[in-house]
Amino acid sequence: MAQEPNGSVCNGLPSSPDENELPSGFPQNICDDVPEQKYLCSFCKNILKKAYQTLCGHRYCWACVEWIVKYNKTPICQKCKEDEPQSINEDSILGLGKIFSDAAVSKEILDLKVHCINPGCTWKSTMKNYEDHVTRCEFSLIPCSTGCGLMVLRKKLADHLEKECKNNMVECQQCGVKMFMKDLQQNKHVCEEIPVKEKKTFKIESANKEKSRCPGGNQTRDSCRFVELGCNFRGGKERLKDHENSSVGAHLALILQFANTLKASFPQSSSIANGDSDDASAVALPSLLAELQSKVQQLEKNVLSLFSEGSLASLHTQVAVESNGDLETDHFEGACCSSGISDLQTAPYSAQTLAECQSRVDALERKIQTFENIVTVLNREVEKTQTTLVAFERQSKIDQDAIKALERKVTDQQHLLALKDVIINEFRLQMLALEQISYEGLLMWKITDVSRKRQEAISGRITSLSSPAFYTSKYGYKVCSRIYLNGDGSGRGTHLSLFFVVMRGEYDALLHWPFKQKVTFMLLDQNNREHVIDAFRPDVSSSSFQRPVNEMNIASGCPVFCPLSKLDLQKPLYVKDDTLFIKCIIDATT
Repeated sequence: MAQEPNGSVCNGLPSSPDENELPSGFPQNICDDVPEQKYLCSFCKNILKKAYQTLCGHRYCWACVEWIVKYNKTPICQKCKEDEPQSINEDSILGLGKIFSDAAVSKEILDLKVHCINPGCTWKSTMKNYEDHVTRCEFSLIPCSTGCGLMVLRKKLADHLEKECKNNMVECQQCGVKMFMKDLQQNKHVCEEIPVKEKKTFKIESANKEKSRCPGGNQTRDSCRFVELGCNFRGGKERLKDHENSSVGAHLALILQFANTLKASFPQSSSIANGDSDDASAVALPSLLAELQSKVQQLEKNVLSLFSEGSLASLHTQVAVESNGDLETDHFEGACCSSGISDLQTAPYSAQTLAECQSRVDALERKIQTFENIVTVLNREVEKTQTTLVAFERQSKIDQDAIKALERKVTDQQHLLALKDVIINEFRLQMLALEQISYEGLLMWKITDVSRKRQEAISGRITSLSSPAFYTSKYGYKVCSRIYLNGDGSGRGTHLSLFFVVMRGEYDALLHWPFKQKVTFMLLDQNNREHVIDAFRPDVSSSSFQRPVNEMNIASGCPVFCPLSKLDLQKPLYVKDDTLFIKCIIDATT
């Protein structure tokens, strides 16, 4: 029986994902606003759940990274595959030891405004409370706890178990008909007539079932205090208390029946006392009377305890009820109860008995008054405790607000520190650049890691390198050099290409244009024997030597400056310790 989501039941799959099912973060549609791209997982495209960042700079949910690493022999970053397949390198290979938690993004995600997407639910809060709400949302679809295979709204689960769940039906112990638990508890089921012999058989079988089901036998159930008078009720402490509260009339009928039995036996006792029997019976009479007197005293205590519990309000007959594994039975008959009550109402009481009852009632009233005073005192203490608790809660809220304010301040300070680190790094780079600047028209350029940079140039990742800027004089032209380790233009793949670049300077307005000075390039032999030298004079008609409009002009120079094969020679030695030197000279006399 399938119903719509606004009903109580529908067919569906289990809510927990399969082991091989793809993991996923938080759905995007729970956010009040469209989430930023940095909050999305590169794999599942949902909002990050436990955000982690890879060495290549992309973010994933922790569960997504685990899944990718577990089910791929060579786990490669999904974002690198999609955006820059040519730039995949070692940093693009994922591993649990190569990722780190992105605490800043995780904190920002927890502050996102979200809402519940279950139909009918009006819950709204932040992401930090979303998972807790999902586990308690009354409008969530959850699987039936009995395993019947149906999905129900959490708020309708109780009704489903009582009225509809096929795995939660019970069997009537009288007629064997299966029905829902609610119908059985509300006595809506009427059993068909069963012969007396079948009823006895049922009682015996049910008792046997109960004994076989409970390994401890009757150890887990107690007998009624009136078991000696014929009450056969057995059950747990709570059920036993309910039974005594609701069966006062039946118990009084049993007491009356026992009193009538004693009364009927008194003539026989009298005759025994007068010598109508033999000497052995006369000797046993005192012990019999003592035993009867002890039983009467015990019955008085039981009756008084029932009076003190205020249990004379209900006089209905108990029926068989099986609850929580305890079979509880009461064998009183309605006719017996009614006749016993009528006899009890007409039974004569002596003045002495009434006086004793009155004194006991007075004593109980005094005890009740004492208990009421104690309860009053306890109520005052509870009120004081509640007041103190409210004060503590108010103070706790104030403290939490203060903590949140401090957390915001700490976050602001962290942002400021990060900004300061960036500014300091920029200043450091500027200082390094200033240290390397030459104002004499001479550049000595040291290039390290030549092998790696050549490979990058061959692969096309980084084809050119630019030297630090230098000046022809203190207030002269600002220029730099550019090298292509795998060649450029006509020298690509065969020669080392070296170019000259005119840059926009601070004093360009005072200088003569176009740039006309001679430029000399040198690749230095580190054994100081055979340098590679090339020079050229600027073409005054070329835009490369006009006053710069942008940051740099178009480079101009020597595309076939030096064959690449020379870089691998030992004599002359141009590359030593994976380092080469380029020298650029600007002739200031022209």
